[in-house]
Amino acid sequence: MSGKQRLVSGMRPTGRLHLGHLVGALENWVPLQDKYDAYYFVADWHALTSEYAATEKLVEHAYDNVADWIGAGLDPERCTFFVQSLVPEHAELYLLLQMVTPIPWLERVPTYKEQIAQLNERDLSSIGFLGYPLLQTADVAIYDAAVVPVGEDQVPHLELSREVVRRFNNFYGDVLVEPQPLLTPTPRLPGLDNRKMSKSYGNTIDLSDPVDVVEKKVRQMYTDPKRVRADIPGTVEGNPVFIYHDAFNPNREEVEDLKTRYRAGKVGDVEVKRKLAAAINARLEPIRERRAAALAKPGYLREVLVEGSRRARVVAAETMERVRAAVRLRY
Repeated sequence: MSGKQRLVSGMRPTGRLHLGHLVGALENWVPLQDKYDAYYFVADWHALTSEYAATEKLVEHAYDNVADWIGAGLDPERCTFFVQSLVPEHAELYLLLQMVTPIPWLERVPTYKEQIAQLNERDLSSIGFLGYPLLQTADVAIYDAAVVPVGEDQVPHLELSREVVRRFNNFYGDVLVEPQPLLTPTPRLPGLDNRKMSKSYGNTIDLSDPVDVVEKKVRQMYTDPKRVRADIPGTVEGNPVFIYHDAFNPNREEVEDLKTRYRAGKVGDVEVKRKLAAAINARLEPIRERRAAALAKPGYLREVLVEGSRRARVVAAETMERVRAAVRLRY
């Protein structure tokens, strides 16, 4: 691990992981575990910022998500898995960052107002929700992370983190490392119904779905609504079935053939979807196998998270010693 730059990223345990998580994060995380000193964490405190009223399944989801991480190819021997709330130093640094961060900086984060509008059935007028980007900053800065893997849409969050670290260092000296964005490709997958992919819409294919469930979900996928019969020419562009073919079917020749015949009205949705389900199941099969192997070992996932959190806490404690000294809070 020595000599490698450190990288930090996390996921909120708010439900089962789906294909969007696979292409948007996990397939980027896997190669990064060898290139960097990679720390991947269960962001359970982050989950509380919006799910504070329903915490009964957080721990269950955390274990389930980590089984999917291992299924996707992450190896806790080659990177560090930990749980945010098992490293309480995150909360201490978060508190100290709050002391120097102007509230308008937090209110201007693009996702702040978006989330309040989207999740209007919940009361998000809490300090925790407003401070979400600051907790993210603490998550990264406490490990002296050099890079954070982000998609284009997350760059403003990281830019705020960089500003906060600069401001903190302005007051207290060169204490915290300013993280750099590591731009990663994040293909946009629509939900099965062509809306935004979200577990609350029930429009996802989960990484843990068995073969028959994947086939059933693919059969129900939204396609070209103008195409009421197989002999009517159809639209490929923006059609979720073909977006998924492009993402999951490695047989490019087959995909191009299906597109050509679809545009000409010479193939039915049944064949297009059958071949898509086969491609998705082929991609998921090794993930299911590794996931099942991890879940078959009693206590294994807990051991991985407890041991990883212990290792993470050693690093976090060293950072906080340095921070307390800089803020002159040593007694």
